[in-house]
Amino acid sequence: MKVEEVKSTVKTQRISAHSHIKGLGLDENGFAIPSAAGLVGQEQAREAAGVVVDMIRSKKMAGRAVLLAGPPGTGKTAIALAIAQELGTKVPFCPMVGSEVYSTEIKKTEVLMENFRRAIGLRIRETKEVYEGEVSELTPVETESPAGGYGKTVSHVIIGLRTAKGSKQLKLDPSIYEALQKEKVEVGDVIYIEATSGAVKRQGRSDAYATEFDLEAEEYVPLPKGDVHKKKEVVQDVTLHDLDAANAKPQGGQDVLREINKIVDKYIDQGIAELVPGVLFIDEVHMLDIETFTYLHRALESAIAPIVIFATNRGRCLIRGTDDIYSPHGIPLDLLDRLLIIRTIPYNRSDMEQILKLRANTEGLEIEAEAIVSLGEIGTKATLRYAVQLLTPAYLTAKINGRNNIVNGDIEEVGSLFLDAKSSAKILTENKEKYMM
Repeated sequence: MKVEEVKSTVKTQRISAHSHIKGLGLDENGFAIPSAAGLVGQEQAREAAGVVVDMIRSKKMAGRAVLLAGPPGTGKTAIALAIAQELGTKVPFCPMVGSEVYSTEIKKTEVLMENFRRAIGLRIRETKEVYEGEVSELTPVETESPAGGYGKTVSHVIIGLRTAKGSKQLKLDPSIYEALQKEKVEVGDVIYIEATSGAVKRQGRSDAYATEFDLEAEEYVPLPKGDVHKKKEVVQDVTLHDLDAANAKPQGGQDVLREINKIVDKYIDQGIAELVPGVLFIDEVHMLDIETFTYLHRALESAIAPIVIFATNRGRCLIRGTDDIYSPHGIPLDLLDRLLIIRTIPYNRSDMEQILKLRANTEGLEIEAEAIVSLGEIGTKATLRYAVQLLTPAYLTAKINGRNNIVNGDIEEVGSLFLDAKSSAKILTENKEKYMM
């Protein structure tokens, strides 16, 4: 008789290069903890980023920009993502790379404008008449199809809603039944239905069902208080790009944007909506050209502008789109003058070893202390990125050798199979006559 272990059906989360970043790792006074929230070292840069987060939260940073500048592999993208984690999900965070603007289909400035509007949030507060409660009954009532034949159609749906104060049974239109299906509503869920529009919003599962399963992926909410039929303040978080997409017309262009901006201004003046300036993160900013820099300069002065964070690993270089204008980081001096510059410095060997331990832990790999030391040495001679990339091949080598933990021999074996960028460049220089030009 064969006995098989049943594997968990919980989805395995994909691990990316920065999955271990959970925040900036600062204490309550804003000082950097040497190793915290997935970040190691770079204390000054993290503390500076903490000040930027406080400025964003106090809404005193809109229309300003920050530049993260440092050599490759010094944690610039990690710090930008840590800023996003600190701000939370309610503040829009839109990442892009400088080369994204070079599309054959859309103008460069349109790509930038679209990303600018993705990074500007709008929090709309409305008092609406709603039916809210825990679903106690959900019965679609079918009738013969008016078109004839054997098919049946839903004529209406009977739904029972329960609160702490009482319960109600509602007879709803079939279109609302479709909305209920779209939201995947079932008995035991807490929902609200707008009385005027019939829009359905699932808030979560009732906490009475919290111990139903051992493995839970649900968000549990308490049973609503008060009556089923009530007035409720509904808060919606959207971005300006969402509004643009919802109201897009063929050849609408700038006219649609102007109309939306007018409506947004009107909502803000009436106190219905509140503008939430988010963060636009532009990595490899030196890839932008002089035209896009000029547009950025103008866009930052707009009344509705997000906080822009740039990142670059370049020193003094040519500004794209020009023949002879050189500038620090490839950014024009007039724009550079507007930026708060945060410097990142190369990691020392001790920091590299801590980062490698963090990465191994994130990827669920067991690694011996000697192997970490070897990888730290490789990171010092080559780059930290290369050392991190050797973790998974070393683990696969360990498995082939019948072990679940990575030892020093596995690191040496994969180190002999692969080349880092510096070693490859050295071989090319020594054997240049053997390669095609």
